[in-house]
Amino acid sequence: MENSKKTFKNLKKKTDCTKIVLFSMLFVLFANFAFAQDSIPEKEDFTEEAQLKFQQFFFKALSQKSIGNHQKAIENLENCNQLLTNDVAVFFEFSKNYLALNNTLLAKEYIERALVKDANNIWMLKHLVAIHQKDKNYEAAIKTQEKLVVQNPKEREFLVRLYMYNRQYTEAISLMNILEDENALSANLKRLRASLQQRKIPEFKEKKLTDTTALIDQFKTDKSYKILEQILKFSENNPSEMLKYSEEGMLLFPAQPYVYLMKAKALNYQKGYKNALTILESGIDFVIEDKMEADFYSEMAKAYKGLGNTKEAQKYQQKAEKLKS
Repeated sequence: MENSKKTFKNLKKKTDCTKIVLFSMLFVLFANFAFAQDSIPEKEDFTEEAQLKFQQFFFKALSQKSIGNHQKAIENLENCNQLLTNDVAVFFEFSKNYLALNNTLLAKEYIERALVKDANNIWMLKHLVAIHQKDKNYEAAIKTQEKLVVQNPKEREFLVRLYMYNRQYTEAISLMNILEDENALSANLKRLRASLQQRKIPEFKEKKLTDTTALIDQFKTDKSYKILEQILKFSENNPSEMLKYSEEGMLLFPAQPYVYLMKAKALNYQKGYKNALTILESGIDFVIEDKMEADFYSEMAKAYKGLGNTKEAQKYQQKAEKLKS
């Protein structure tokens, strides 16, 4: 209700009561899509009529975004921007829609404009982390996540995951130790830390090999994730080989969701549907990208179908399709 008051504080007393009720209802309907600190700033030439038009375009943008029509949402936001330039809420919504369209360049540009006006906004900083993740720019994601940690220590668990994705294993273990001392380390991260501590973390070097035999030979001496990933990709039609190397991958790289996915695929090929579900449920905690999450749900659907549970199979297939759309 506080946000609602802020949003409509500039409406003058003479505004028709019916209009106020209408826009109040619209606000409640779309509030969960809106940025929690949205408000329309004071502006001398921002007339009552302009305010109402702004609200109409803004709510239309939220509505279009909610049904996945991001281009239409952007068009309505452009109308908002013409009425009131440099509005934080509009910039934030621009960024969210461009990210949904996989245009990370514009998504980053707009969220940075918004952050200039509200540098410590937790929701916008989280959104910037998501953009960096989409670009696989984990170093930038870590720097932004560290700002969130300053505001909320509970954000440290996700910082651990980002360290893992950036292969900063020493930093990840150190932070997990701190979390354990504070009784804040989750069971999943405890398992992850135990796995990391049981092995010697190898040096990672980029390799560009395409021959499966050569890759396997190279992997014997260079236990890098990049080589393992290529082996698994080339082994998709060889379930036994895929199972062997995905199991080794889970030991070496316990925070890489791809190895869990490939082991589950191998198990589904071999009709080990129950075990496949267990692996998928363990690995999905490490997923941060929509495409990978969709792949996990697709494999879950296959496993449930193999077990004869068509209801769950349809449920997870729909989840996968929703993420892919």
